[in-house]
Amino acid sequence: MPKHVRLISLLVVCSLWSMPKAANAQALIPHTLQLDGTKLEKQGLSLAQEAAQLAQFQQVELALPRARLASQLAPKNDKVWLLLGGLQLQTKEFDGAIASLKKAQSLNPKNGDILFALGSANFQQKNYQAAVVNYQDGLKLKPNDPEGLFDLGNAYYLLGKLPDAIAQYDKAVSQDKKFWPALNNIGLINYEQGNTSEAIKRWQSAVTLDKQAAEPLLALAVALYTKGDRQQGLAMGEAALRIDQRYANLNFLKENLWGDRLLSDTKKFLELPRIQAALQQPENSSSAPGKQPTQ
Repeated sequence: MPKHVRLISLLVVCSLWSMPKAANAQALIPHTLQLDGTKLEKQGLSLAQEAAQLAQFQQVELALPRARLASQLAPKNDKVWLLLGGLQLQTKEFDGAIASLKKAQSLNPKNGDILFALGSANFQQKNYQAAVVNYQDGLKLKPNDPEGLFDLGNAYYLLGKLPDAIAQYDKAVSQDKKFWPALNNIGLINYEQGNTSEAIKRWQSAVTLDKQAAEPLLALAVALYTKGDRQQGLAMGEAALRIDQRYANLNFLKENLWGDRLLSDTKKFLELPRIQAALQQPENSSSAPGKQPTQ
């Protein structure tokens, strides 16, 4: 899963859903002679609800115009601006996203999710040091947020501050025992450092937590195959690619913070005839990678 940016907080989506619905949501703007600020705001919040729901189902192109109009009708609501900023991040409108998020921050300086989103904006533009500052400020407001801790770990990772990255990943797991992406990324660091056995342990733990997590399953497959456990590695690799074939793309893996050593081993693994044959098969989300062969 692409896991290094938090674009739209589920907390924001849920809070928008809990807002009172407008009585006539279909009418976007009342007759000009009957303009009512309160009604306009309610309609704006209703549009924000629709945008949040569309975003939940990855309908970003449909959600974005609704969020833009919502920000005009309810300009004093920080959650609406945060939603708009998150959608703009998804479409890589970075300048617009930062402007929206700054507006949200001016309305509610105590909303940590806004700072996390600003961190995502800087992270995506490779301004990792600025992202660190944003994430740290967000964690001052929400110190036990596992995603915020994870995001900070990723920024440290890309700054080459590996001990700091691992410390943040460990904190994320301490706050949410099922937060497998943090375990996965510790494994990525372990593998690059040559500590294959520790990396394997981390990926095994991640797969145990989520048997449909293709990323740690493929990493584990590559590590086992390279180590010499070829049949087990091949079986796991086939299972991972049945779940999500995006992980057969080395550029996609690099975006997900896979290091040079693991990428090199993965390239060789993906070229194997049995893995190439697996890539010709359709993805099957109902496959059961947890049923892994044992030796």
